[in-house]
Amino acid sequence: MHRRTWLLSIASWPALANARARLQAVAAAPIALHFPADFGAHPEARTEWWYVTGSLHAGARLCGFQVTFFRAATGIEAAGASRFAATQLLFAHAALTDLAQHRLRHDQRIARGGFGIAQAAVGDTDLTLRDWRMQRLPLPGDPQRSRYTARVASDSAGFRFELQFDTTQPVLLQGNGGVSRKGPGADQASRYYSEPQLAVQGTLTLDGAPTAVQGRGWLDHEWSDSFMPPQAVGWDWIGMNLDDGSALTAFRLRRADGSSVYAGGGFRRAGDAVRNFGPGEVRFTPLRRWQSAASGARYPVQWRIETPAGTFGVAALLDDQELDSRASTGAIYWEGLSDLTDAAGRRVGRGYLEMTGYAATLRL
Repeated sequence: MHRRTWLLSIASWPALANARARLQAVAAAPIALHFPADFGAHPEARTEWWYVTGSLHAGARLCGFQVTFFRAATGIEAAGASRFAATQLLFAHAALTDLAQHRLRHDQRIARGGFGIAQAAVGDTDLTLRDWRMQRLPLPGDPQRSRYTARVASDSAGFRFELQFDTTQPVLLQGNGGVSRKGPGADQASRYYSEPQLAVQGTLTLDGAPTAVQGRGWLDHEWSDSFMPPQAVGWDWIGMNLDDGSALTAFRLRRADGSSVYAGGGFRRAGDAVRNFGPGEVRFTPLRRWQSAASGARYPVQWRIETPAGTFGVAALLDDQELDSRASTGAIYWEGLSDLTDAAGRRVGRGYLEMTGYAATLRL
């Protein structure tokens, strides 16, 4: 069997026998998240990811960036297993939306945990996959805030970035105290928090030419044993930094016919409490579609999204932001820099739109 296919088949095994009971208990009585411990990995959970997106400015030039580290428990028990057993798998994706060249550059990594090659540390964010790394430390001079750093290089795609992301707002707990429902069942949930409105700066190197950049970013950290209800084929999601300092999240789990299985999200004005959305309060309506010549998938690259915080438009800044990750996580999906507009069509923010399950049903 092909190595990647074998690794993915292992990752599809149940991570723990009591996973469903544990999720039901957490949904019924949420356990408070504790930081910095919950910034780190949760190896008992089946799937986990740290996901940073944002926009970068180099003078008048605008780019989008994404770096994601994934951890998957394989279900092989560590006790009594060979030290070579693949108890944890690490994946990573990185992408750069180069608007000046109308081009998406991307790369990926995969390795089993351990041996100094790949790790997702417990206790705080510290992620390594070969030559890629992301780490969190208290912000110098202000230990209540965080500074994340990311170092990613891709010779094949011709990009490198060394970036730091400083928090400017408190952690945003998604859902009920950090328990984000993903379906009608109590076990269909994740632990989920965000770090919106990150102040980004660093160096971006394109085709050997380094440039100082600055911008705005968004971090999501999410872990679960059951992200998707069985009738869902994928999801649509936005994480948007508004120009006034607000943060908007909206998502839906989607059936094959395009209807919603479940929806959610939240809105927080700077300095206020988050207003979480119920499943009946969020509506995604596709407005314009783009078809990928590579996969044949048709993605809605323009949306109207209705929420209790208002009705918004979302429009991709480049249609072709499709990523082929079949050499790592096995999926083809769309993820890209997009603008947010209000009901009158005025641009009010910018962030990332992610769409999965259009090329094929997503399997986690």
